[in-house]
Amino acid sequence: MSTTTTEDSAALAASSLVVSYNATPVLRGADLHVRRGEIYALLGGNGAGKSTMINAFLGFVRPTSGSVRVCSHEVAQDPLSARAQLAYVPENVALYDHLSARENIDYFMRLAGMPMKDGAGIEQALESVGLDRAAWDRRLGGFSKGMRQKVAIGLALARETPVLLLDEPNTGLDPQATSELNRLLKQLRSRDIAIFMVTHDLLSAAEVADRIGFLAQGRIVEEFSASGTERFDVRRLYRHYAGQGMPGDAAWSRQA
Repeated sequence: MSTTTTEDSAALAASSLVVSYNATPVLRGADLHVRRGEIYALLGGNGAGKSTMINAFLGFVRPTSGSVRVCSHEVAQDPLSARAQLAYVPENVALYDHLSARENIDYFMRLAGMPMKDGAGIEQALESVGLDRAAWDRRLGGFSKGMRQKVAIGLALARETPVLLLDEPNTGLDPQATSELNRLLKQLRSRDIAIFMVTHDLLSAAEVADRIGFLAQGRIVEEFSASGTERFDVRRLYRHYAGQGMPGDAAWSRQA
């Protein structure tokens, strides 16, 4: 199945996006739209341009042609206003190990010019992401990746940003931490937050995403949608992603 989200209604919009490095195009006319209250997972092989897409939304790379918008702000023309609408959680979360979870959020909120008037807002954010209360005042140096992600997403909630970007969020997470992250993302979706994640984890994407796009040759070549309680056909997605059948399929048997 496929669906269409218009650029006007999108929290994130890339239209005919071309990005080149040293005259070599990485994105070649890519179109992508993500609305509020939606989880969009972008999959693709190494070097397909997934990270370039995120960097374009963040304003770290300039389009060679085409446009990139965040909540109607043209990134190339007004990168600061566009970036103010975003919270970005990289593969390796960049927080201060010598500070506690509470102190990290307090520091970054002050740095953004949005100091919390009291500690209640920070506590609400940490509680919302499911970080154990006993960890709130522990230094992050001893945190797992999953716990660090919760702090970073808690910061996004404290900032009340309408868009969340996630770069390979499942890498290095055990199954329980992955399940907790997926549950948290579904909760954020219910708060009308637009969530855009690039990932190699097809199974996790199929569990949590509303739409899945496949990036190849610098374009989104296929897009699939979940509808209501109907989820994705994982076998079909796998065949598309890996270019081969799964165990038990006739195609797989012919290759064996």
